[in-house]
Amino acid sequence: MNLQFGVVDGRAVLVHPQGDRVTDVERASGGAFSSDPLECFAHWAGLRALADTCTDAGVSVTPTAFDAPSPRARQIFGIGLNYRAHAVETGAPIPDSPLTFTKFPSSINAPFGDIPVTVPTCDWEVELVVVIGSGGRDIDKANGWQAVAGVCIGQDVSDRLLQRATQPPQFSLGKSRRGYSPFGPWLVDAHTLANRDNVTVSCTVNGIEKQRGSTDDLIFDVPTLVAYLSSIVELLPGDVIFTGTPSGVGGARKPPEFLKPGDVVMSTLHGVASITNRCV
Repeated sequence: MNLQFGVVDGRAVLVHPQGDRVTDVERASGGAFSSDPLECFAHWAGLRALADTCTDAGVSVTPTAFDAPSPRARQIFGIGLNYRAHAVETGAPIPDSPLTFTKFPSSINAPFGDIPVTVPTCDWEVELVVVIGSGGRDIDKANGWQAVAGVCIGQDVSDRLLQRATQPPQFSLGKSRRGYSPFGPWLVDAHTLANRDNVTVSCTVNGIEKQRGSTDDLIFDVPTLVAYLSSIVELLPGDVIFTGTPSGVGGARKPPEFLKPGDVVMSTLHGVASITNRCV
């Protein structure tokens, strides 16, 4: 089967095609692979070979059993204003290089976890999320996808007031409150995903579509982001990149719209899977 990678009860699993059954990686490999997701990312090609030959029937799981697919990521990068239409709706200039910020790891949330809404300016941002495999430094753009393990969907939940509380604005704290980084529900192997440079992402709030965009509209595509970031820092196995959001965020609407307790946010990577998060 094609490699789909998830985490259940803290253990690395192969996710079966429909997403309702999983096979434990360590057990299926006879111990050749660890149950630790970070170790699996460092040996992604071998994991793909395991998935190709796996005949295990797996065990049944419910969607809420999945953890974030890189639950202990050491570095989480966010890219701001990476769709032209989103830059325009916020009144910001088009960036000349990737506008990069950090989402702190303590903000990681499960794909079906609740989002605590403790402020009146909590906003949605659906994004393609990539997780690094082998990683490294000074990765050439031509090899950018080779450094990626897999992709999934995520929400770069944002406290707009905190994000703009200082001049110049700082993004990191406003995007790192508890539960502000849900992603998953599992990774699809970036090396076998058709049209990986042109996938559709969308977001609904209470069933009403708020965002829809295609990654071929990214100002800086995934290989460019990998090359840029690795020219400055070392990308580590399991690192996460939130690649930017299309237009339609709540704070740019007239009048502005923000999340409140009871709202349900669904984020979809079309042709792959969705995550759903209730605001509490």
